[in-house]
Amino acid sequence: MADTAGQTFTRERLARDVADVLYVEADEIPVDENLLEQGLDSVRLMTLVERWRADGAEVAFVDLAERPTLAEWAALLAPAGA
Repeated sequence: MADTAGQTFTRERLARDVADVLYVEADEIPVDENLLEQGLDSVRLMTLVERWRADGAEVAFVDLAERPTLAEWAALLAPAGA
């Protein structure tokens, strides 16, 4: 599902990227809370999907929308075998 082609999608990087689109500090992003309830809408989520795809991730919007926490995204974007 996610082929990161050598790019590292750490939880910290994901938090920074989410914080960037929500205009908050990365340490304000809860790891296990639903990001949709934190203000992440579909347009911002699509922005993240496109950013990560540009960096080599093969991830679908729906996969992220169905699992909207940083912890789940980090697991989804982790390289196979990591």
